[in-house]
Amino acid sequence: MKRLAAGVAGFLTSRIPGPSGTEWQRTNFAGDPVSLAGGVRAAIGAGVAALVTGGRVGAAGVAAVTAGAVAGYVDDHREEEFESGKGLTGHLKQLSQGNVTTGVLKIGLIGAGAGVAALLLCDRRSVTDWVVRSVAIAGTANLINLLDLRPGRALKVAGAGALLAMPRSGPTAPLLAGLATTVAGNAGEDLAGRTMLGDLGANALGAGLGVAMAGHPNRAVRTVVAGATVGLILASEKVSFSRVIDNNSVLSAIDRWGR
Repeated sequence: MKRLAAGVAGFLTSRIPGPSGTEWQRTNFAGDPVSLAGGVRAAIGAGVAALVTGGRVGAAGVAAVTAGAVAGYVDDHREEEFESGKGLTGHLKQLSQGNVTTGVLKIGLIGAGAGVAALLLCDRRSVTDWVVRSVAIAGTANLINLLDLRPGRALKVAGAGALLAMPRSGPTAPLLAGLATTVAGNAGEDLAGRTMLGDLGANALGAGLGVAMAGHPNRAVRTVVAGATVGLILASEKVSFSRVIDNNSVLSAIDRWGR
C-alpha cells in the first residue's frame, strides 16, 4: 500500500504549478529558454515520496533530498555571490586558497545530508558501513546532476536506476516507486526542452535515489554503487559524458529517444 501511495504522490507532484519569472528561466545547451520549474517539481516529488515511505528510509530520504535541494538552489540562484570554479578539482583548488565556491558549499551541504541519512540507515555501529552509505548517497546526487546536460538524460538514468533497484517489497520499495513516478511525470516537458532539472532538481532527485541505493540490504551492492559513482565523478574531470554518449550509437539512441 505504501508503494502505491508513494507512486501516486510522486506522479501528482508533477502536475502542480511550478515557479515562474525570469529568476527561474535559463538557457539550455541549444540556446533556447527553459524553465527550472521541472526541477522544483522533481525535488518536491522526491521529498513527498520519502515522507510517504516513512521509517528510517523515509527519514533518511527527507534529510538527503532537503540537503540536495538547498545546495542545488544556491548553485542555481546564488552562484554570483561566490567565487567561481569548474569541476571538482577547480572547486577544491579555490578552497585551498581560502575561497568558497558554490561547488564547495554543495560538497558540504550534500555531504552533511548524506552523512545524516547514512546514520539513519545504519543498523549497526560500523564506521566503514556509514562511510560507504554516505558516499553512495552523495555520489549519486552529484552524478545525476552531472548528467543534466541534455533533455531527459538525467531523468532517464534516475528512472532506470529506480526501476532496476526496486524490490517487490522492503523498506526502500515505496521510495523507489515514488521516484520512478516523479521521473515519469516530469519526463514529457523535460524531453521537449520546456523544463530542466537544474542543480536543485537533479541533486534532490539523485539524493533520493542514493538513499534507496544506500538502503539496499546487500552490502556488496552498496559498496559497488559508492565506488561506481565516485569513479564516474572522477572520470568526468577528464572525459566529457556528452562526447562519450554521442560517439556510441547505442547510448546516443537511448539519449535521444523521446526528444
